[in-house]
This record gives sequence, structure tokens and C-alpha cells, in this order.
Amino acid sequence: MSLEEKNKAIIRRLMKAVNEQNLAVLDELVAPNFVEPDCQLKGLESMKQTITTLLKGFPDLDVTIEDIIAEGDKVCDRVTATGTHTGEFQGLAPTGKKITFTGIRIWRIIDGKVRERTSVYDFLDLYKKLGVIEYKGFPEE
Repeated sequence: MSLEEKNKAIIRRLMKAVNEQNLAVLDELVAPNFVEPDCQLKGLESMKQTITTLLKGFPDLDVTIEDIIAEGDKVCDRVTATGTHTGEFQGLAPTGKKITFTGIRIWRIIDGKVRERTSVYDFLDLYKKLGVIEYKGFPEE
């Protein structure tokens, strides 16, 4: 198996662990000194805490990898996440609303462990459905 295929398998296993809420697997897959500057995450525990917060708010969270590409030590994936807001999330009481958000992430894997991630998520639908923002679309011309 090529390095790229091994690295894609690591990301697939990581997403499976999140979907199964088995965060202990992250100890095997994520380096202790993991960083994600975009979300200001430093360390494996900060990643676990972020995922735990999301799972408390959306216990049925399901992350689907739509596309995955690898080259060298980097893996890029495009994901769709769905869930139902049945728990407290970022200070918001449960609404029971079904949400969807998408993201694109670039992972860097060194010695078989995730060391870095850069990500862009589209939380517009999430925040709109939760009532955090009012979005009426673009004004008509």
C-alpha cells in the first residue's frame, strides 16, 4: 500500500471513530502535538474537546467523506456533516432541528499520526437553522 493510501486510511478511520463516538481511537491516530491554527487547536486533547462539544450538541452527528485525495504527507477531504440539535451547543438550548454543514480539510500526517489540519467549514446553514443568524439570501437587483 502506498503512503497516500495509508494516509487516506488514517483519515477514514478517524472519521469512523468520530461517527461511532469512540474518541479513544484518536490516541492512536493523532499526534500529541497536533495543531490546527484555523480553529486555534493545540494538542490532541483540544481536538477531543472540540469533538466532544459537537457530539454533546448533536449526539447523532454523522460525518461523511464525499471526496478524499492524498499526495505525500497530505490528505485533503471534503465532508458533509449532519446531526440533530438535541443537546446544549455553544450556549444554545436544544432546538431539535436537523442541521447540515460542509467542510474541506487538509490533513498532514507524519509517522502515521495526524500532526496538522487546516480546515474551512460552511456553518451558514448550521447557524441559520439554530437561529443564531438571520439569513435572507442576496438582495434582489
